[in-house]
Amino acid sequence: MALFNMTRRMALGLGLFAAMSAGGAHAEGFPERSVTLVVPFAAGGSTDVVARIIAEKMSEDLGQQVIVQNVAGAGGNLGAGNVARAEPDGYTILMGTVATHALNPLILKSTPYDPEKDFAPVSLLVIVPNVLVVNPELPAKNVQELIALLKAEPDKWSYASSGNGTPLHLSGELFNSMAGVKMQHIPYKGAGPALTDLLGNQVSIMFDNLPSSSSHIKSGKLRALAVTTAKRAPSFPDIPTIAESGVPGYETYTWNALFAPANTPADVVAKLNASANKALKDPAVAERMKDFSATIVGSTPEELGAHVKAELAKWGPIVKGANIQME
Repeated sequence: MALFNMTRRMALGLGLFAAMSAGGAHAEGFPERSVTLVVPFAAGGSTDVVARIIAEKMSEDLGQQVIVQNVAGAGGNLGAGNVARAEPDGYTILMGTVATHALNPLILKSTPYDPEKDFAPVSLLVIVPNVLVVNPELPAKNVQELIALLKAEPDKWSYASSGNGTPLHLSGELFNSMAGVKMQHIPYKGAGPALTDLLGNQVSIMFDNLPSSSSHIKSGKLRALAVTTAKRAPSFPDIPTIAESGVPGYETYTWNALFAPANTPADVVAKLNASANKALKDPAVAERMKDFSATIVGSTPEELGAHVKAELAKWGPIVKGANIQME
């Protein structure tokens, strides 16, 4: 019996050692097959473009394909929820945004994930400015003139956005709050239809992602009053910020970041982080991001985790003050 127990203990010990070694080898050899990068929005948008630029360079670095998969639906919740429930092995990762990790959890009555508990932060990648644009027929050439106009005629003017609860909607609500004005919000089913009506002067004011409005700004079909970031956009250095135009402290932007499912091994997260940050330092990537009006950031996993906490704390009072609640 003693010999049996000793043999059993040795077998269990060897089994545990083998399991630990296999887990270490799995993490050490990562990736051994393709990695799926889930974009929780339709193809062609700013998040999708950033994902494809980064995925191409990460594929070269990791020696395995990083395949972009668009899983649109529920304002980003569908794709984000899928990744939150995925196997925590680093082979399914998410291109998260301010919508998936700050606004949706605050605005929606329920989400299929917790933005902090259900994800392992990998790296903050880029920030993309929003821009305050107006139809050229609007009699306001800058932010101060717009504020004066809105205060003089408080019930006349409305602003368009890509939809209720979107970052563009919240950019307008923050402007209302900080500038002491009251524009009425007109939600559209996407930025495209909103831009069409803005160009046609059916609505006069809009907060939009800078990349999607840039061609109209360059052609003179839209007038850009200010960008929403704390610093001017490198691609449009002549457009001032809202903060420097009389609304100090104003800052909003769209951001893109990589997340893995919670409990993904730390060394796998570290490998993904190193690959993503290496991609961001590539001169070709930097040039493409500049053309796209995106500012490269890069971060540690810990810095991204702190960023998510800060975004939730920032937007909570705005959402509550504007009484925004959606099913």
